[in-house]
Amino acid sequence: MTRRKPVLGVDIGSSYGKAVLLDREGRVLARAVRPTGIDFAGTARTLVQEVTDGGRVPPEAVEVVATGYGRQEVPGAMRQVTEVTCQALAAWHLFRRPLTLIDIGGQDTKVIEVDPGGRRRSFHLNRKCASGTGAFLEEMAGRLGTDPTGMERLAEEGLEAATLSSFCTVFARSELLALARQGRSPGDIALGVFDAVVRRVLEMARPQGEVALTGGAARGVLVRRMERALGRTVLVPEHPQFTGALGAALLGLRGDGDQPEEEVSR
Repeated sequence: MTRRKPVLGVDIGSSYGKAVLLDREGRVLARAVRPTGIDFAGTARTLVQEVTDGGRVPPEAVEVVATGYGRQEVPGAMRQVTEVTCQALAAWHLFRRPLTLIDIGGQDTKVIEVDPGGRRRSFHLNRKCASGTGAFLEEMAGRLGTDPTGMERLAEEGLEAATLSSFCTVFARSELLALARQGRSPGDIALGVFDAVVRRVLEMARPQGEVALTGGAARGVLVRRMERALGRTVLVPEHPQFTGALGAALLGLRGDGDQPEEEVSR
């Protein structure tokens, strides 16, 4: 179904808001990302302004579809859709085949089986503390005196991953200190943090068939450690942080119904 207006997918996550603007042929006109903060509506308005700025398209001429933790707070959204549905459709759009999608968000991780039609067959959602999430990586990076990008650099220097036995952020912080006192290098500890995320994800569900990884953490070391654990290549889209927003925009272009909201996304 062709729509007269471009469609803007807005994904208000717990950590970051993302937006993808599509023209009516499904081409990407613009993308934007910014920290969510506590003002979801304000973040959404800023994202809309950013992607329509510069004469791409007047803001009033855009149809908005919202997803993510703060989707109910997006002003002017014509629809609010679950992240699971949006992620599944985006995965199908990008890779054109059934697969298992692992989306590592700020506060939760989703493992979604995507069927040949781009709809989710089943999914698992991590709600166990912050383990296996972007928040866990940020917290552990802070304990190592750096940020997630710096922790990537440290992990590149690691020779043998240290083992973190706890998935709880509080206990993992203590483990990091204990490992440092034992003389383990920052590189080995950083590598162990990435392995802890991978273990938690694979405890949720063992992916079958091809696997794709999305979310802001889907890069570099984490991708390689996931591939090592699975024993096969992991697909990563060019813009892995924007798949939720992309899926929302694609749903707006299609104009079809959403699947029932069996689980509230975070």
